[in-house]
Amino acid sequence: MMEDFDEIYEEEEEEDEDRAAEEQLLKYAPDPVIVRGSGHVTVFGLSNKFESEFPSALTGKVAPEEFKASINNVNSCLRKALPVNVRWLLCGCLCCCCTLGFSLWPVICLSKRTRRSIEKLLDWENNRLYHKLCLHWRLSKRKCETNNMMEYVILIEFLPKIPIFRPD
Repeated sequence: MMEDFDEIYEEEEEEDEDRAAEEQLLKYAPDPVIVRGSGHVTVFGLSNKFESEFPSALTGKVAPEEFKASINNVNSCLRKALPVNVRWLLCGCLCCCCTLGFSLWPVICLSKRTRRSIEKLLDWENNRLYHKLCLHWRLSKRKCETNNMMEYVILIEFLPKIPIFRPD
């Protein structure tokens, strides 16, 4: 009976060691880079343009040309989708009293579809290039610095390098 107890205890110790090693790797990863929206129109927290200026924290990690190409891809997706969202938002606001708010559903669905298309684009960019460079791009909802509103930002996280010389 005591032998079985010792085996379970040893497995828990191994899991604790693995968890501690993962936390150690994450502790030394730099803070993520935040790319904020810089456009003049924002619909449901999604700006019509993201800042294309190369952040200094990415120097040596990715080429400025690759960064600008990725941001331009996201901005072109926004450029196609947001004018339609704004038109639907205006129509929805005009008809809101008559429809008891149901006229805002199309713009909510279009906004969700725009976010999903940007997330798919960022996943494609991650698989194509950024995961190989130990970076991960994702769309994240953050609180604005100037007010209590929420906004969507591009979060560039540094993935920890796995020590390949450590035994299994």
